[in-house]
Amino acid sequence: MKYYSYEDFKIDTRSLLQRVKGSHFEAIVAVARGGYTLSHAMAEGLDIRNVQSIRTELYDKTIKRDMINIFQTCELGGVKKVLVVDDIADSGATLKAVMEYLEKKYIDIEFVSCTLFYKKTSVYEPHFWINEADDWIDFFWERDFS
Repeated sequence: MKYYSYEDFKIDTRSLLQRVKGSHFEAIVAVARGGYTLSHAMAEGLDIRNVQSIRTELYDKTIKRDMINIFQTCELGGVKKVLVVDDIADSGATLKAVMEYLEKKYIDIEFVSCTLFYKKTSVYEPHFWINEADDWIDFFWERDFS
């Protein structure tokens, strides 16, 4: 298990912001809960006020469930380009399901995904990511506040 500190988060978020700047996103969709912290930071860095979330459940602590559940939708009327944010593409099942769900529901919107971490074994590779993960990531927001 690898601990991911706030200091690492700041450095990586700045790098991620540099990679996506100029893409003209009009909204951000956070994949709850893992994408909340990064989504807030990205929204500040990109000056985007339209931040929404979609809730999923695939993991129960470190145990992967048999199927993913998607519980909410977003209101994205009039938006043309959306950044979908999660903390990690681990198995990739969550982000893949969310992207497919959003693309099917909003056929006229371009969805682009980003994460802090990506595992090469993931079934979905985000459009933008910073770190390759080869272990379970223990994010500071999971460890420092529990």
